[in-house]
Amino acid sequence: MHLNPYGEDAVNLAADLANRRPATPAELAGRCREAGLVLERPVTRDDLVRVHAVLDAWEKVVDTEDEHERAALVNRMLADSAAYPRMTDHAGAWHLHYRDDRQTLGAVLFSLISVGTALHLVGRGMHRLRRCAVGECTAIFADTSRTGRQRYCSPRCANRDAVRRHRASRMAPGT
Repeated sequence: MHLNPYGEDAVNLAADLANRRPATPAELAGRCREAGLVLERPVTRDDLVRVHAVLDAWEKVVDTEDEHERAALVNRMLADSAAYPRMTDHAGAWHLHYRDDRQTLGAVLFSLISVGTALHLVGRGMHRLRRCAVGECTAIFADTSRTGRQRYCSPRCANRDAVRRHRASRMAPGT
């Protein structure tokens, strides 16, 4: 997976993995491949454990509303995960890696999610990473909308909330 200038692919992968945590190394490998990540070695149980720990740290970033605290949490992830950037052509095209070569998938995802989240937040806005506005939905999403005002993880949740608001307004006194 190549990081785009806004980190969109990496934060969408992080949200996907956080919303439906992989249960097996094979599931983790399949979902990473579907997201465009080139896997250079077999995925192990240790990778799965590491990814769950990364997602725990990342969810703290998502759930923090104060942008200075959010930046501090991302900076901690960056410091713990990233090495100096380096150019590589291992996947057939030159691109940057923000990690050492020959790392496990768990370590690769830690770097990818950390750097992608930082790029997304500084490129699009510190508020553009959140949970769905529907109270009973806990899904995480990266707001990549043009306006930056996305409130729901999906059209289904947006429609559900609109129906709920409509019904409540019809039942309100004086209507």
